[in-house]
Amino acid sequence: MSQAFLDQVKAFAERIILPAASDWSMGARPDLNVYEVAGQIGILGMQVPQAFGGLGLDFTTRAAACRILAGADFGFAMSLVNSHNIALRLSESAPDALCQQYTPNLLSGEISACTALTEPGTGSDFAAVTTKVTPTGAGWVLNGEKTWIINGRDAGLSIVYAQCGTLGDVKGIGAFLVDLSAPGVRRYAIDSGFAQTSMGTGGFVFDNVELAQNALLIAPGTAFKAIMTEINGARTYVAAMCNGMLARAIHDAAAYGARRQSFGKPLNAILSWQAGLSAAKAALDVSEATTAQATALVNSGKDAQLLAAQAKIDAVTAAQKHLPELLQLMGAEGLRPEHVFCRHIAAAQSAGFTDGATNILKDRVDRLTGQKGP
Repeated sequence: MSQAFLDQVKAFAERIILPAASDWSMGARPDLNVYEVAGQIGILGMQVPQAFGGLGLDFTTRAAACRILAGADFGFAMSLVNSHNIALRLSESAPDALCQQYTPNLLSGEISACTALTEPGTGSDFAAVTTKVTPTGAGWVLNGEKTWIINGRDAGLSIVYAQCGTLGDVKGIGAFLVDLSAPGVRRYAIDSGFAQTSMGTGGFVFDNVELAQNALLIAPGTAFKAIMTEINGARTYVAAMCNGMLARAIHDAAAYGARRQSFGKPLNAILSWQAGLSAAKAALDVSEATTAQATALVNSGKDAQLLAAQAKIDAVTAAQKHLPELLQLMGAEGLRPEHVFCRHIAAAQSAGFTDGATNILKDRVDRLTGQKGP
């Protein structure tokens, strides 16, 4: 793990993301130059091999960087790591011509990118993908729709998972590189009661989009294994990100409690106030331990399916429980947008849907451990 790199990430989070995030939480969109600064630091290529222009760091460093970034703003952290993931996949699977065409702009932050798996009628059920590709003499034709995609509203590039064979056959699904400026691509933004701007949430409709032959990055029959391996990593760094949000909220609440007076003494001298803070710290310690175990497995290339799921469950559950309680300790002051509490509470709910809904993951853990549900 590169501490020098993480120190740069921390400075970037504190000096650039944190001051801007309050506006993002109210609907403002991140400036392009923020992505470019992230590119200069190397965030967009942290695990990409040096031969492709990246830093060549390990997964442990990626998870630690995500934790730092999410402590300032979960949405923007997700935006950055999703662009990074496309650059990493290109380095692993794409022909040299595609790498040379797209990787430099991804690493510099000139364009963002996304992974397109979720559809209007499918979420965690990978086999239910209905977006379809049809072979032609020159390549492929793509039709379908993807929705709730991180970076979807602005991305220039996407890896799209689509069915090459019979609908419902997981072995028929492949992964295709799609230039989102191509004719036949129609994109749309997605907003909700929680601001989605820093995450860039959106979707796109593909209407007879023509793809070159070399757009197929992961062949049918191997795409399922590839996406599950990637999802185990994603669940682990999402857990680290939830830990980062909770840690930041604990830090800020403790600092507020030290200076805010109530009935002639600081808040953190009140037993009931301190009990809430201690409970959050204890939950964070448990979550951090599980996340560290999952991170070690992913970093070593071992099977992390069970621990990645458990880490995400623990971290999301801790964040969803204790962030509102920390806001309660802050009182009305915590509602101000310059504080992290409200946007972190919203982000913790979004994290519960990301890379496998928490309730579905609990069922998966039960199956993997041989337990039976009610």
